[in-house]
Amino acid sequence: MNYQEAVLSEETGWILMVLLGIFWIGLGAYWGRKSKTLDDYMLAGRNVGLALGTATVMATWITSNTTMLAPQFAIQMGIWGLIAYSTASIGLLLFAPMARRIRHLMPKGFTSGDFVYMRYGRSTWILFLLISIFYSITWLVSMGMAGGILLNSLTGISYQYGVTAILLVCVLYTLLGGLYAVIGTDYFQSVIILIGIVVIGVTVLFQLDINKIYTDISQEQPSLLYLFFPPALMALFNNLLFGVGEITHSNVWWSRAFAMGKGIGQRAYSLAGILWVPIPIAAGFIALSSGSLGINVISPDMIGPTVASKVLGYYGAISVFVVIFCSLASSIDSLLAATSDLITEDIYRKLLNPKADERSLKKVSASVIVLLGLFTWTVCLPKIGTLATVLFFAGPMVGSTIWPIITGIYWKRAGFMGAFWGMFLGTGSGLVAYFVLGWYTATLIGTGVSMIVVCVFTYLFPDNFEWKNLSK
Repeated sequence: MNYQEAVLSEETGWILMVLLGIFWIGLGAYWGRKSKTLDDYMLAGRNVGLALGTATVMATWITSNTTMLAPQFAIQMGIWGLIAYSTASIGLLLFAPMARRIRHLMPKGFTSGDFVYMRYGRSTWILFLLISIFYSITWLVSMGMAGGILLNSLTGISYQYGVTAILLVCVLYTLLGGLYAVIGTDYFQSVIILIGIVVIGVTVLFQLDINKIYTDISQEQPSLLYLFFPPALMALFNNLLFGVGEITHSNVWWSRAFAMGKGIGQRAYSLAGILWVPIPIAAGFIALSSGSLGINVISPDMIGPTVASKVLGYYGAISVFVVIFCSLASSIDSLLAATSDLITEDIYRKLLNPKADERSLKKVSASVIVLLGLFTWTVCLPKIGTLATVLFFAGPMVGSTIWPIITGIYWKRAGFMGAFWGMFLGTGSGLVAYFVLGWYTATLIGTGVSMIVVCVFTYLFPDNFEWKNLSK
């Protein structure tokens, strides 16, 4: 066993996995009946309403990183770490008005790559695709790892079997219904996650002695209570910019902007951002009690589920299992669908087969979903690093896209030179910081360098872009 003595038996774990898997696959097949055209399969008919729109944004953003990395931030960075992960909600709130403008500027758009291609040209588009696809795969790998860790920790099922099971379920129901299936399952997953986290959080709160937790931390790890703990402060801003960059550039969020009905996107993203804020704080608070409970922290990315299971026992472990399984599935399915769209639309249609019809594109999209699942499974099996080190390796890349995307949407003068070199130099400097200074600085530095480069190049080489070109 890699993390702790399992609370649930392997038999219970497999029963839960099979039941949840059958439910999601069946639900995906049901929703998938609506996928008649390419627009249906890739963008759910472009008419998603407020309830489903808010639910899919919420469920996708409540990843295993929320339920597993937020506690890791708290146990490693203290009070600021507990707050740091909640700043990711700012990305949702900032993207809300962008979603409305994206829908207005590109009523027939499919992907974030479409925007970059039309706004900045081919060279910038190729660099953007490399960054975006690499990040999507990194996020997929971290989700697959989390599934294996979860099953191994709570049930004793081997890490490799856990990775295989969670990816297989998500690939199957995404394959059956495309974005319709993703959004339909996300709605139920978001409800389960919210109810589960509230129940777990309240139960843990009433069973723990807050004064004892504070005393133990002040005696054993006083640095976690420091308001001016430098790594924690850097992690706070690093995570804020990581969240903004991830949402700004990723096709996961652009596809939802294109999929939602007119006027829905801004309200859906705003509501999701507000509702999401307390979830990582609640998840992070649980981790701070590990010392008073006498839990030996072997792997920081499993501290949240470990504490909840320790306090709540058998039924608590089942609740944790269901909540984190839903948070994993709601992100993996979105990534599979959105990354498949990006590869199908931007690589296959633009580069390989410009004359492809809708039927061919739908088949290619389905094939890419399967290949993405297989590739993720292959990379996940050896288990490399912790969730934080794996995910935040892509931080400088996503941070470098913030200013090229935002200025491209709102500033006519922004040109391709600033966008290209902003992403290139921002990524390079951020990766250097990742290895030299630490993962909690990389996105911050990459974003800062990109901002300076974009602004300087826009001043020196101003463009005069015509917005109507994006509507083609």
